[in-house]
Amino acid sequence: MKAGTRVAGRLATRLETACESRVAWRMTQALGALALLFLLLHGNALDTPRLLQSAQRFSPAAVQRTQVLVQEMDAVANAAEDEKLRAINNFFNRTVQFRDDRDVWGMVDYWASPMELLNKGQGDCEDYAIGKYFSLIALGVAPAKMRMVYVRAQLGGGVQAHMVLAYYPEPTAEPLILDNLITDIRPASRRPDLAPVFSFNAEGLWQGVGGSSAGDPVARLSRWREVLSKAKAEGWW
Repeated sequence: MKAGTRVAGRLATRLETACESRVAWRMTQALGALALLFLLLHGNALDTPRLLQSAQRFSPAAVQRTQVLVQEMDAVANAAEDEKLRAINNFFNRTVQFRDDRDVWGMVDYWASPMELLNKGQGDCEDYAIGKYFSLIALGVAPAKMRMVYVRAQLGGGVQAHMVLAYYPEPTAEPLILDNLITDIRPASRRPDLAPVFSFNAEGLWQGVGGSSAGDPVARLSRWREVLSKAKAEGWW
């Protein structure tokens, strides 16, 4: 298992510098699909019993919300990706109540894992984006197609730091924005209220939402490293 993961990691690194071209992007997508297949064959994909077992360590509320999420994921498991996006976006937007980290966790900034979010039923913008990201990966959406994006959002006449999830159907396509502030999924051009600062996923960190790499998110974002570890332990990937 570990050897196979290292091989996939080395192949991904070799492809990274060529990812601006469409051909290289499709090769990266294919590599991602192979990596996902490897995980499926070795029991590291979404495992419903494991998720429910993880939920049981939190609370009955976590179990109930996890059961609903799994049911909704099962309903769109074989659907097109746009249907998966809508299902996951709608689930988190209607299930989770927006609350500041100070109110939920008693600290200024905390990034909850998906199960921590389902347990609390409350979270801020980062928590919505994280929950959607890992749920879509579990549904088979390639991580390379998604980025969490830090933005400056125009809210109430002022500007506020905010996070959304961006989905790229193609490498050069305009991203679709999944946001807890609105119910529908819109292309980035229809969100003039959002100004991107930087974006990241499990594979990289970029300035704005472009292709210019800004480094490794695991090294740059300690909270993201912690979330990746917790999400893996919970059984999301």
